[in-house]
Amino acid sequence: QVQLVESGGGLVQAGGSLRLSCAASGSIFILSKMGWYRLAPGKQRELVAIITSDSSTDYTDSVKGRFTISRDNAKNTVYLQMNSLKPDDTAVYYCNAMGYYKDYRIYDVWGHGTQVTVSS
Repeated sequence: QVQLVESGGGLVQAGGSLRLSCAASGSIFILSKMGWYRLAPGKQRELVAIITSDSSTDYTDSVKGRFTISRDNAKNTVYLQMNSLKPDDTAVYYCNAMGYYKDYRIYDVWGHGTQVTVSS
C-alpha cells in the first residue's frame, strides 16, 4: 500500500501565501503523477495542479501565475506553493499520487485532505 500525508494548510488573509506538502510512503516502486485537487463547499472537486515524473506541470487556469507545484523525488514528496491567495481558493486540498507497485499493478491513492481558508 501507498500512503499520503498532507501538511501545510491553514488560515491566511487574502494576498498571503501557504505551502502545502504531501509525502508518499509505503510500497512505492514507481511514483508517476502527483497532483493537488481541491473541494470547496457547493462545488465539484477540481484539479489544481499536476506534476509528472519528469517534472512536467499543468495548472487549472484560475491558479496559473500564483501557484507552483514541485516535487522532490528523493523524498517522494510533492509541494504546492500558493501565493496571492484569494477567498475563492478556500477549500480542502487533497493530494493524489499515481504509480506502479513492483508487480506493475497501478496505484491511485489520495490523502486525507488539508483545509485552506483565505479570509477577505
